[in-house]
Amino acid sequence: MKVNEVRPESKVDVIELTIREKGAAREFSSRGGSTGKVCDAKAVDDDGSEVSVSLWNEEIDRVQPNDRIRITNGWAREWRGNIQVSAGKYGKLEVLK
Repeated sequence: MKVNEVRPESKVDVIELTIREKGAAREFSSRGGSTGKVCDAKAVDDDGSEVSVSLWNEEIDRVQPNDRIRITNGWAREWRGNIQVSAGKYGKLEVLK
């Protein structure tokens, strides 16, 4: 899957991206009462198309700029006019070698 194929509120089967930069991590509280950390990162696919990636909790420390990642069974949404992708709760984020 490429960035230009990603649609808001849709499933992301498999997408491979290269992380360009990472923002600062921030704390969050969910409606269900759980807490954790989230971080926004910017990434590009092989075509150079950019997308935002939401990194959650332990993913924040695992993923660094210039890392190549694969998100499987993730999701996409639109936030403040930008498309975001994430592995979310049920997907998988791998750092590729």
